[in-house]
Amino acid sequence: MTGESPSAWHPQGAPPDFRFTAENETLARGIVGRYPAGRSASALLPLLDLAQRQNGRWLSPAALAYVADFLGLSPLKVREVASFYTMFNLEPVGRYEVQVCRTTPCCLCGAEDLWKTCRAKLNVEEDGGTTRDGLFSLKEVECLGACVNAPVVQINDLYYENLTPETLNTLLDTLAATGPALPKPER
Repeated sequence: MTGESPSAWHPQGAPPDFRFTAENETLARGIVGRYPAGRSASALLPLLDLAQRQNGRWLSPAALAYVADFLGLSPLKVREVASFYTMFNLEPVGRYEVQVCRTTPCCLCGAEDLWKTCRAKLNVEEDGGTTRDGLFSLKEVECLGACVNAPVVQINDLYYENLTPETLNTLLDTLAATGPALPKPER
């Protein structure tokens, strides 16, 4: 990436500006305040999360630059960190980000069938792809940390455990029909 200008990172249609809302700026200053003087860079991950949540669950180049400026870091450093972690999206995602765990415990319990179900149901061919209507994005992830209830799918911030292709199909149908409110996982 050395030598790349920030404009090369700018996806078509990305918002040109980003600022924390007044409420999020207060939260961000509180987060930074948790760390000793001179250690504000330690707040990078929570501030990236805050920016991503405000920005429709992805980090636009403007959001990355804003967080960098807010913390006094180089934009390249912030982008390097954001691109390292799979929890950060550097491109727009659907309203529902469906993440299918594909590690060994989940695979032994049927994750491959869940992956195939999602790909067929959503008509998404590639990992990280988004449906034409922008409702769903599909991502393969490593260990969601709920192995005891495998197979597991995370949709936005909620975990859905002990899934079968049938229960996943029903869940996807419910999401498509109900709008932005995620149904609570069964416990």
